[in-house]
Amino acid sequence: MKILILHNRYQMPGGEDVVVNTEKALLEANGHNIAFLEVNNDHITNPIQKAQTAINAIYSLSSKKLVREKIDNFQPDIVHIHNFFPVFSPSVYYACKEANVPVVQTLHNYRLLCSNYALFRDGKVCEDCLGKFVPWPSVVHGCYRGSRTGTAFVATMQFVHQTFQTWSRMVDQYITLTEFARNKFIQGNFPESKLVVKPNFIYPDPGQGNGQGEYALFVSRLSFEKGIETLLKAWKQLGKKITLKIVGDGPLSTLVTQAVAQGLEVEWLGHRPSNEVHQLMGAAKFLVVCAEWYETFGLVAIEAFAKGTPVIASDIGAFAELIRPYDNGLLFRPGDSNDLVAKVEWILNHSENLASMRRAARAEFEAKYTAEKNYQMLMSIYEKVLSRHKY
Repeated sequence: MKILILHNRYQMPGGEDVVVNTEKALLEANGHNIAFLEVNNDHITNPIQKAQTAINAIYSLSSKKLVREKIDNFQPDIVHIHNFFPVFSPSVYYACKEANVPVVQTLHNYRLLCSNYALFRDGKVCEDCLGKFVPWPSVVHGCYRGSRTGTAFVATMQFVHQTFQTWSRMVDQYITLTEFARNKFIQGNFPESKLVVKPNFIYPDPGQGNGQGEYALFVSRLSFEKGIETLLKAWKQLGKKITLKIVGDGPLSTLVTQAVAQGLEVEWLGHRPSNEVHQLMGAAKFLVVCAEWYETFGLVAIEAFAKGTPVIASDIGAFAELIRPYDNGLLFRPGDSNDLVAKVEWILNHSENLASMRRAARAEFEAKYTAEKNYQMLMSIYEKVLSRHKY
């Protein structure tokens, strides 16, 4: 199969980029002919470029031309779009339609429903624009990078393409990563029949760890929505009961350095390569996830499962779907450090349960999140889209 993959990479690399690269590698390993067309935001540095990008984010003629030329030269059977914002723009859908090539899109975030992509504002979940034809609350609050002007362009993109039914007419199949995310897009008036769930996966399999490290692990961007404040508050209450290793960086990194300076049982490792992160996961007693927003998936949780490491996660968004309490992990109330402390203490006081939880975590990975399982799901989606497209 000939597959053209389109992806707009952000200036700050993240999990979305990892997933795109991993899926591309999996398809190539299975003998498919892949063309990868990637753009990025690196050139957007001055006010003129930012203004031009904002206008083009609504409908970029140059991106449409670029994609149409790529289609004409490569002649793909299918186009898989991962992210079009802001450089590609929704115009790429129209290039595919004109070339009569079916389109699959993975919805890695909530950008088509929410100007800031996260359904999160002022430190809490926000659904003010969900289902609204005109997403005016986002403009009032300046949800896109704190700018009402910038948000107005994003909201205009959403409004224009809802008006022209771009989301429903131009995409043959959407992939959401969880049932939770699928339901949010249905609430946002996306056609239910075009939304199918296919989770992320780990490739290659990092292998199971032994859990012999005497520490807990947190791997995340250090920002408010990731719950770093809740995490550090909990570890202050826990005292010296267990060491917490933190991997990652971000705008709230100073909170971590302060915690270390204050003598909390915390070790900050900063950024680490993925192979080292997997080693840390495999040795950890458990992974902690403190998300306070609707994560669309939570790749870090299934990385832990692959290593056989149980996960203590906040009971919100995707994690409520990924974690089975007292089986492959535990759930705590989002933003509630006292409840997080209670769940950590439960694990520390029930060491006899850890072996079975590790087995359950690894079994969950093998049942749902291997490359082989995911490849079968992706091929089924492609084949159904191609079959429908013939008629």
